Amino acid sequence: MAEPIKYSEEELVLLLRQRDQQAFSYLYDHYAAALNGVIFRMVEDRELAADILQEAFVKIWNNFTSYDHSKGRLFTWMLNIARNLTIDTLRSKGYKKQSKISGDENSVSNFTDDGRTADRFDALGIRKQLANLRPEQRSIIDLAYFHGYTQDEISKELDIPLGTVKTRMRAAIIELRKILDYS
Repeated sequence: MAEPIKYSEEELVLLLRQRDQQAFSYLYDHYAAALNGVIFRMVEDRELAADILQEAFVKIWNNFTSYDHSKGRLFTWMLNIARNLTIDTLRSKGYKKQSKISGDENSVSNFTDDGRTADRFDALGIRKQLANLRPEQRSIIDLAYFHGYTQDEISKELDIPLGTVKTRMRAAIIELRKILDYS
């Protein structure tokens, strides 16, 4: 049996720029669960999360030339695409209308999740690493990345100035990078 292929991030990026199908399959296999976990946390609907994940990977494939490694890691770039698509979906008229139509009958009677489903998708353990942040940083990251809030919405939700939200978010992201680089 052949040993599975492993790519460094640099090799993977180079192959993806060359439109290598095998590299894209590797990308999907290694990152889909983590991205799906983030999306699911935001929408709390497995089917919708799967649809958004598929759309995110199509967008990643079609727009890979816009990835700039000097601005951040590959996963961060993909996470932002998935998160932004999720936010766009949640804000769309069609989603809002469908949410009103499906209403309470689906949200309560058909909900059998034990609360741990989304945690299984957090392959990188980011939720666990949030415990290492200060509480004010943790709440901002949780609202932004797991609930889809914009910085302005976080400011209003927590009743703190927008500048404070931006400062805390930046500090939290820097801290998470340090934590994840050492993990």
